[in-house]
Amino acid sequence: MYVLSFESSCDETACAVLEMSESARIVKSNIIASQVDTHALYGGVVPEIASRAHIEAISKITYEALDVAGVSLRDIDVIAVTNGPGLIGALLVAVNFAKSLAYANDIPLVSVDHIKGHVAGNYLTHQELKPPFLALVVSGGHTSFFDVKSYTEFEEIAGTRDDAVGECFDKIGRVMGLPYPGGAGMDRLAKEGDSLSITFPSPAISKDTLDFSFSGLKTAVINYLNTKNQRGEEIPRADVAASVTHSIVEAICSKVKGALNKTGYDKIVLAGGVSANSHIRNGIEAVCKRRGASFYAPTLDLCGDNAAMIGAQGYYEYLNGARADVDLNAYPS
Repeated sequence: MYVLSFESSCDETACAVLEMSESARIVKSNIIASQVDTHALYGGVVPEIASRAHIEAISKITYEALDVAGVSLRDIDVIAVTNGPGLIGALLVAVNFAKSLAYANDIPLVSVDHIKGHVAGNYLTHQELKPPFLALVVSGGHTSFFDVKSYTEFEEIAGTRDDAVGECFDKIGRVMGLPYPGGAGMDRLAKEGDSLSITFPSPAISKDTLDFSFSGLKTAVINYLNTKNQRGEEIPRADVAASVTHSIVEAICSKVKGALNKTGYDKIVLAGGVSANSHIRNGIEAVCKRRGASFYAPTLDLCGDNAAMIGAQGYYEYLNGARADVDLNAYPS
C-alpha cells in the first residue's frame, strides 16, 4: 500500500511517500522544506510567516516527493495529514491541501495526531517494533508519557504541568546567545562543560507523580545568567549547558524508571524533536540496560517534524477504519 502524507504543524513543510505492508515499512521519499533560517532572524517561530511559507512550498514538495518515490497519484492508496496539535494557521495549509488532493483524485483521507506521528517514526527505524509499550514524547511543545496500547490507542499517563523540555532548552539557549534553535546548540555545548559545576533545580516534581515542571528550572537558569551579566562576570556557557542538561536528564531518567514500574512494560520508545538530544538518549538507554528493558529511538532524520512519521501512523489509522471527510478541520491543542 502506498501512503502519501503531509505535515505542516509548525515550521517544516513536509511530504512523504511510504510503501507499507504487514512485513515491511519503507520510506520511498521524505521531503522537508525547512524554515529554520527564516525564523532564526526572530529567535523563534513567527506563526504568520510560517503559514505563508507552507503555502509557497507545499505544492512543489508534493511533486518532488512523488518524483523521488517513482510513483504517481494513481498509485496512491491513502493520503494522511497532520490535523493537530500545532499552530492553527500552519496546520490548515496541509489539511486543506490534502483534502483537496484526496477529493479531486478520489483517494481515501485520514487525519493523524502529531504526537502519535512522532511515536510512529520509530516503526520506520525499528521494523520489529510493535505495541504495547511505554512512549516518552519530548519536543518543543510536549513532554509526556503515553501507554501505547495498540497502534492507534494511546493513553497519556503523565506530562509537564507547564513548559516543555524543548522550550526550556531553546529559551535558555537563546538567552545564552546560541543560534536558533537553541536546543541543538545546548546539546553540543554540554559535552564541553562540567555537569556538576552548577546546581540547578530538578524539573522532576515529586516521587508521588510522574509529572514534570520545567518553568522553575528555566527561570532559575535565566536568573543565574542575568545576575552574571549584571555583575559583569564571565558566563561559563559550557558549564551552564552541561549543568542544565544534567538536571533535565536526571529528572527524565528518574521518571522513566517510575513509568516503567507503573506500566509493567519492558520497552520504552523515545520520540519527538528533543529525542535527538544525545544526553537524553544515552541516559534513558543506560536506565534500560540496567533494567534489562528494550530502548527504541528514531534515527536523527526522523526526530524532528517530518511527513514519513505521519504516513506511518496514517497507515495504521487507515487499517483501523479511520476516514476523514471534506469537513476535516485542524486543532491547535
